[in-house]
Amino acid sequence: MSKVKVGIIGCGNISGIYMQNIPKFKHLELVACADLDVDRAKAKAAEYGIGHAYTVDELLADPEIQIVINLTLPAAHAEVCLKVLEAGKHVYVEKPLAVTREDGLEIVELARSKGLMAGGAPDTFLGGGIQTCIQLIAEGAIGTPVAATAFMMCGGHESWHPAPEFYYELGGGPMYDMGPYYLTALVAMLGPIQRVTGSARISFPERTITSQPKAGSKIQVHTPTHVTGVIDFESGAIATLITSFDVKAATDLPNIEIYGSAGTLRVPDPNSFGGPVLLKRPGADWEEIALTHGYALNNRGIGVADMGHSILTGTPHRASSELAYHVLEAMHGFHEASSEGRHYVMCSTCGKPAPLAAGAVL
Repeated sequence: MSKVKVGIIGCGNISGIYMQNIPKFKHLELVACADLDVDRAKAKAAEYGIGHAYTVDELLADPEIQIVINLTLPAAHAEVCLKVLEAGKHVYVEKPLAVTREDGLEIVELARSKGLMAGGAPDTFLGGGIQTCIQLIAEGAIGTPVAATAFMMCGGHESWHPAPEFYYELGGGPMYDMGPYYLTALVAMLGPIQRVTGSARISFPERTITSQPKAGSKIQVHTPTHVTGVIDFESGAIATLITSFDVKAATDLPNIEIYGSAGTLRVPDPNSFGGPVLLKRPGADWEEIALTHGYALNNRGIGVADMGHSILTGTPHRASSELAYHVLEAMHGFHEASSEGRHYVMCSTCGKPAPLAAGAVL
């Protein structure tokens, strides 16, 4: 069976789940990892049985590696993606695609000009939960989708993350950190976005870290930590999205609900791959729907597997840079609309990613 050789750049907190999952996909082979701290790369290579622990330049020079997974900090996403593409390799990057729209668009255009694939997280929309919702909508289970709500509200990451400072820098905040999960899921279900508006604020200009090893350290906040947005989709549906690091007590609001002409669909957490999926028709109680698709566990990396399959078959991949850029532009649009007091009309569009076939194995 043909396999696509994969290397990882960035051996930080998120890398472990990729290193655990990539070897499980039938078309992928994880052969190398790299980090600015070579000792950290060596430790990860030893822990996960990866053949090579490289410097970044060594990994980019390895002719066998076809896909590079970019797991660096957001501020480095664009620089590393562009280096990967210039080295003649396909690239898959953690969210967001880039910090700025200009850098994101440069990634899209460079990949296109070189005939390479670029894409990125989140790939949770390929999990069984959201794929089941996509199928239900396509089958008409809720009629015509007319509206949606989406909520991601928590107290911030300084209570659990070992190094949470970057969440409060430019390119961080709840919209850039968690918004990609929600917006990608909404686009996958409802199609591309036409325009957005929003309100954003920094509620607490200084944060105190309570997690180890930096407990007691102070963080100065440089990006909005509460963003409320309204989304007009090209299809006509309208959604409300709230992302916040300022909600200090738990809420009972759903992650995402889609409201249609014939029913309501409660979508599972878009930061996960499974269910539950709940359907409510007029006059009936909520009904839990059995998942129609697999990949319902923590299958981070499935977007890389889909890219690998696309390399081997010549078919389009789903977690594409066009989708990731469309989401990046929308996230900037909320902030820009808030600061300028207007609607932001999207310059980009993208197709709805093709649904996975039920029973598909990547």
